[in-house]
Amino acid sequence: MAPKKKFTKDQIIDAAFEIARIEGVDAITIRRVAEKLGSSIAPIYVNFKEVGELLEGVYQKTFEVSRQILLEQNSGHPFQDIGAASIRFARAYPVLFRDIVMQKNDQAKHSEEETGNLIHMMRMDPDLNGLSDDELKTILLKMKTFQVGISVMAANVLLPEDYTEEQMIQLMNSAAQDVISTARGRIEQS
Repeated sequence: MAPKKKFTKDQIIDAAFEIARIEGVDAITIRRVAEKLGSSIAPIYVNFKEVGELLEGVYQKTFEVSRQILLEQNSGHPFQDIGAASIRFARAYPVLFRDIVMQKNDQAKHSEEETGNLIHMMRMDPDLNGLSDDELKTILLKMKTFQVGISVMAANVLLPEDYTEEQMIQLMNSAAQDVISTARGRIEQS
């Protein structure tokens, strides 16, 4: 009898992630992942008690990929980088983006810690200098609304065919400047 193949949790999650990237999260089953690995289901169950546990690993990997895209932006304007990373993720992983953003999904909700991390990044942006945390949270929510909208359009190829990623980012930056200017105007009027 041939020895059973052994796989690490990361190898199993990578196989499941690849299925989700192409076909969506709902396509992930223990059997499908085993087939992808050229294995029986036994090694999957050695590492994961049930498919929900594996899905949690896939969501964590998805967020790691998203964070890595954000870290690669590094334009000197962290607030701009947040939006650019969303557009880039939506274009590179449209099926996963739709699964996470366009379906009811508790995984996609930002925790207080994640929101705090984004606010911390925003505080480092020279364009947002001097704004309070409450003002930054409001700006973040307004821009997240715009960012998700343009990212959905990018993931679903709803923008004109010749519309480049750079043009999407410029449009988002223009909207951000409008939101920031309005916030600063409100402060000056107070």
